[in-house]
Amino acid sequence: MLEKYLQVHPEVKKAIENGEAVVALESTIISHGMPYPKNVEMAKNVSKIIRENGAIPATIAIIDGVLKVGLTEEEIEFLGTSKDIVKASRRDLPFIISKKLNGATTVATTMILADLAGVKVFATGGIGGAHRGAQETFDISADLQELANTNVAVICAGAKSILDIGLTLEYLETNGVPVIGFGADEFPAFYTRKSGFGVDYRVDSSMEVATALKAKWDLNLKGGVVIGNPIPTEFEMDYDGITNAIETALKEARENNIAGKKVTPFLLDKVKTITAGKSLDSNIELVYNNAKVAAQIAKDLADINK
Repeated sequence: MLEKYLQVHPEVKKAIENGEAVVALESTIISHGMPYPKNVEMAKNVSKIIRENGAIPATIAIIDGVLKVGLTEEEIEFLGTSKDIVKASRRDLPFIISKKLNGATTVATTMILADLAGVKVFATGGIGGAHRGAQETFDISADLQELANTNVAVICAGAKSILDIGLTLEYLETNGVPVIGFGADEFPAFYTRKSGFGVDYRVDSSMEVATALKAKWDLNLKGGVVIGNPIPTEFEMDYDGITNAIETALKEARENNIAGKKVTPFLLDKVKTITAGKSLDSNIELVYNNAKVAAQIAKDLADINK
């Protein structure tokens, strides 16, 4: 039945069938997260980094209502240049399929489709989470529920620092989602290596992560794992500078009544403007770093399973 909806790229399909390392990649970062041509350039470089580290990249999106795991270069270019791409979360999938629309996958949807295809490791920039004031607004990303329910490990540079990181971690804890620091004792805050919040466990090697993932899923402990991989020191932004930029962007969002799925792209774009583009450069570098670590974890997991 799945074949009716799901199209896995031949290279990715072959790798999955042979038990080889595959890394899932989201597409919202291409369509909504960065301007053209930086977005397409970034996507191609991420794929290259994953291959250099022994895994096969599988960018995930919905093209003309077809769920795709693994895209061609033409499809990535299309996502990076087209203006009518829906930002697709769990609730949107049935309607994007029935209306034959084009959709870019968020963290939540990338996890769903990766899991359907049999891909267990996913690299992204940062996860969604509880927005500031979520205790009153209930503005909480669907990414967190997906992490509670779907067996995919997510390598990220923490939660986007525009969010309430403390509330996000509390939510993950309630849902039994392990939060790991890759070579770090603190959960990273996207543009900065530190957030002021600790992780559940620090791990210092990709093999250690892979061994824990195998144990978790062998025991049928449903759900994902958040692997917080801090941005490399040389690309980290000044903590006070980025905090001030975020506060300014949040104030503007409130004044303009920006809510729902429009919030994150608006805030990221504002922060980019305020920081004179430095935040975009940091964003790209942390994605590259996450792709490298994800490929190493996927390779170790594949080796253990063999």
